[in-house]
Amino acid sequence: MIRIGTFTGPSARPRRSPLRRVLTLGLPTAWGATAWGATAITYKLACPLAQQNGLGARIASSAVFFVVGTGLVFHVRRTLLRELRRARTVAGVAQSALLRPPPPRVAGLRVAAAQLSADPDAAIGGDLYEAVGTEHGVRVVMGDARGHGLAAVGTAAAVLGSFREVVHDGTDLADVLRRLERALARHLAGRARDGTAGEEFVTVLLLEIGADGELRALNCGHPWPHRITDTGVEPLARTDPLPPLGLLPLPEKLPVEHHGHLLPGEALLLHTDGAEDARDPRGRFFPFHATVTEATAPRPLCPQVILGRILTALLHHTQGVPTDDVALLMLSSDSAARGAGPATSAASQRGATDHDGAALDQVPT
Repeated sequence: MIRIGTFTGPSARPRRSPLRRVLTLGLPTAWGATAWGATAITYKLACPLAQQNGLGARIASSAVFFVVGTGLVFHVRRTLLRELRRARTVAGVAQSALLRPPPPRVAGLRVAAAQLSADPDAAIGGDLYEAVGTEHGVRVVMGDARGHGLAAVGTAAAVLGSFREVVHDGTDLADVLRRLERALARHLAGRARDGTAGEEFVTVLLLEIGADGELRALNCGHPWPHRITDTGVEPLARTDPLPPLGLLPLPEKLPVEHHGHLLPGEALLLHTDGAEDARDPRGRFFPFHATVTEATAPRPLCPQVILGRILTALLHHTQGVPTDDVALLMLSSDSAARGAGPATSAASQRGATDHDGAALDQVPT
């Protein structure tokens, strides 16, 4: 649930009590009901036909009252639908401001995003993502707040708002992650004072893609993204991530992991666990890896088309009723300027190393 604070100043609107909001909503309906009721009473008292007891007079009176009742019902329905459309418009604007669509290109990378909320009344849920071009390279965040739907929106907003504020100032990913942890701690402390806090945490994946395509990452409990190459689809890494933010304090040292380079023609697909954990009515998991492999087989890669194929397959698998929020973010490199030069082979570019400098075993799945 998003809470909007009360602002002061010449343009501020005073906060109305729930009773006043109900009265404001019901006033147009009451005026309409009064008008229709006055029409029925006038007919009953002033029309000579209404005073007669014959069969024809009774039929005519029944028809008049049927028309009056029908008109009243349609008036109330029209008024409520108008207020519902207005409320959904306001909610849609607020939700799109929080989880705004990324630009089609960020510093030479093609970017596309898609998301589904498990709450049918919400356009977004607890998933968060953002891709920003900075002087350090393209910095990306993908996260998932505990829970789903509107209950997780506030926590996701705290982390995403902090990322947008510090992404340009953080000297490295470790600095950005520590600032996100402090922002989440402040948010949870405020929830505790309000008596609305529970066991809350957020999984966070931070990526940094340098101008030469070098990949750097920090992962706090989030699924690793998939690297899409000419030879297939494989996880970016297989190392165990750090604990989610808010669950345990971050360790004193946060070594950033290096995972080779993102070469021209390659792409990264980031996702939340709602995509991998989606089940059909028989309890079978969604074949995420196989679906991604099939969706990315046609070349050249088009991020928007690929995400559409994956979401279509996921909705078909769950019969249109996902039980958890789902977010997908795809970054595709189609600029030769992002490569490291023709003298460097793709295999050497993708020779990922962990934070100790040891080579990671990247066996294709």
